[in-house]
Amino acid sequence: MKILVTGKNGQLGQQLQKQAPADITVIAHGRETLNVAHKEQVFAVLKQEQPDVVINAAAYTAVDKAESEVEQAHAINAHGPENLALACRELGIRLIHVSTDFVFDGKQSHPYQPGDTRKPLGVYGETKASGEEAIEAILPEAIIVRTAWVYDREGGNFATTMLRLMSERDQLGIVADQIGTPTWAGTLAQSLYKLAKNPEAKGMYHCTDAGAASWYDFAVAIYEEGKAAGLLPKDREVQIGPIATSDYPTPATRPSYSVLDKTRLVADTGLAPKHWRQVLREVLISQ
Repeated sequence: MKILVTGKNGQLGQQLQKQAPADITVIAHGRETLNVAHKEQVFAVLKQEQPDVVINAAAYTAVDKAESEVEQAHAINAHGPENLALACRELGIRLIHVSTDFVFDGKQSHPYQPGDTRKPLGVYGETKASGEEAIEAILPEAIIVRTAWVYDREGGNFATTMLRLMSERDQLGIVADQIGTPTWAGTLAQSLYKLAKNPEAKGMYHCTDAGAASWYDFAVAIYEEGKAAGLLPKDREVQIGPIATSDYPTPATRPSYSVLDKTRLVADTGLAPKHWRQVLREVLISQ
């Protein structure tokens, strides 16, 4: 199987290259060679590469910046998936697109199902919801995979930011009233490949690690597991305190609860999600 991956320089794109099964050939493109917002370029590259599957890991993910960079976010998150869906339909290529928990408003208190109504709160969520809707209209047999709170050992994400701040500061206040599920980029990559190998898979899926946490819970775990892994000095003491969302205002409004139900993903991939804390431990001790 030949799979074309967009967004090769992002943390998911990097993991898709690292996690590629032996029987899959991966062609990875970054924005410099495949800008999903450019329709002509999308068609030209897909015609040239002739992949069996496209995994769209390209996204505008700066949630707060999106409030002021609306056109840029829309171009990548809405027009990009639309362009890919049009090209994949014309060329007979399967499409797997990655989306987000931010398509929901976070008003419910039980895990979101793949079929639950989209109610985004900000520009980032709105553009990702538009991307989903475009794919569903153009290529109903495509796969859309929503995920949440993605991190890795490298790159710009909550885990690496926390480890840096914990090495610099003695006190941190972390939001404790937003609940979701930390998800390793490698978990997501493995799930995407399982779906790519399942010819019957189509429609909406949710993929995260198991369990639920607040950002405060996640930060405390990063501190404890970071120490255990030798990423922070054993004698380093950092006071981590819970704060309310209202104590840390941001340009974008975030869902207060965005745990995703993974039942359909488990059924169609056979993967058994591991608890986010166990995954975090394994990721931080890996070299």
